[in-house]
Order: sequence, then C-alpha cells, then structure tokens
Amino acid sequence: MSFLGGVDTSNGVVLDPESPLIGESVRGRILAFPFGIGSTVGSYAMYQLKLNKVAPRAIINQSAEPIVATGAIMSEIPMVDNIDISLIATGDRVAVNAADGTVELRDVTERHVVTSILRNRGRILILKRSDKVGSYRGSWAGVSGFVEKAETYEEAARREIVEETGLGKVRFSKMIPSRSFRDDDSVWTIHPFLFDVSSREVDIDWEHDAYAWIVPDELEEYPSVPGLHAVIKNLLEPTNL
Repeated sequence: MSFLGGVDTSNGVVLDPESPLIGESVRGRILAFPFGIGSTVGSYAMYQLKLNKVAPRAIINQSAEPIVATGAIMSEIPMVDNIDISLIATGDRVAVNAADGTVELRDVTERHVVTSILRNRGRILILKRSDKVGSYRGSWAGVSGFVEKAETYEEAARREIVEETGLGKVRFSKMIPSRSFRDDDSVWTIHPFLFDVSSREVDIDWEHDAYAWIVPDELEEYPSVPGLHAVIKNLLEPTNL
C-alpha cells in the first residue's frame, strides 16, 4: 500500500484502484495491509493524515518497511508487524497492543487441530468426511481432530489415528510448522504430521464414509479441505540435513 497518492490525505479515503479497500476510509480504524511501497514522501503523507485528524488508529503489517514505519513514528500511530493479515477481515473488532506486538481478534476463535498424513509404499491415505461431522462434509482430508486438554500435538495425532483408522502401529516421520487459515469466525491452526505405516488395512469411524490410498499427484482429483495440498506437499518434501 502506498500512502502517497493511494490515500486522500484530506479525508482518509483509499484511492488506489488496485486496493481491495478502495473507497473505504482509514480514519479512526485499524488498517491492515501486507507492506508499504512507493516514495519516501509517503511517510509525510501519513503525517498529513495525522494533522487532518483522519489517520488510522493503528497499523498492522505482514512485513514492516521504512516508509510506513517512519510515517507511523512521525504520526504516533501504533504499529505491529509480522502478523498474518490473511487472518483478519474487514469489519473485525481488533485490539492492537503495539508495546507487546500483539493483535487480538475479539470475535474470532482459534481452534487447534492435528492433521496426519499416513504413508505406505509411496501412497498416502486420505479420508472422505461424512455428513455426520460438523464441518467440511464430503471433503477429503488427512486424519484430523481437535487437540484435547493437556495433550501434546503428537499425542493428539496418534490418538486420532487409532480412533479414525484403527492403525495402532505408526512410525513418526516428520512434523512441519503449524499453519493457520480463516474460516468465518474461526481461525484453524493446523499442526501437520507425517507417519509411515506398514499396513493399508483401515477401519474408518463414523466421521468418514470412504478412504483411498493415492499417489500424491492424484490429490487434484479429490475435493479436499482447505490447505491440504500445501500440507501434503511440505510434508513430503525431502528434509534438508
């Protein structure tokens, strides 16, 4: 986002035709955008917003850069960066604590779940969610479930594997960093695992009505839950030693 020419400094209205916020006013609101671009004069444009009393109340960035950071300092606008702004939606009630570097979505609940991909001789297991579950009915997924109180993520992953597939003997192969995505008033934080198994004999539970052992390239043929393709790709990437 560029404040020089991208925002009307007289009233705070976004002018940039490529911005999804075009026509919106930043006045008195918390403004979230990936990063700043443009001339260093953009810092003074932010200060002009402050002088005209139409500046944003706070700024959230995915990655701070000098133009916006300088403008925020000059204009005394609280600013936090290193935030995944894809988790924030226009209209959210947001609390920003610039001193602590934290952002709170007041009406959004974070839900921690584990997703395990089981691998056997080059094929991976995917499960079709039944019409009895609360979300993503009919979509294909890994072995997934909520993390219960006092469980570690690996303990939750192993428990779900037993409950949903009947496979008790699994060998841990890999865990990758968690990833989050927004769905309505929930943020789902996924903790992905890869396990190797010696058998393809699966006994699915009521949460699923079908399963398939596929080669990874076949995943495109199956309508799946959000983020599954990226999770599988990253889990199956060779680990750099």
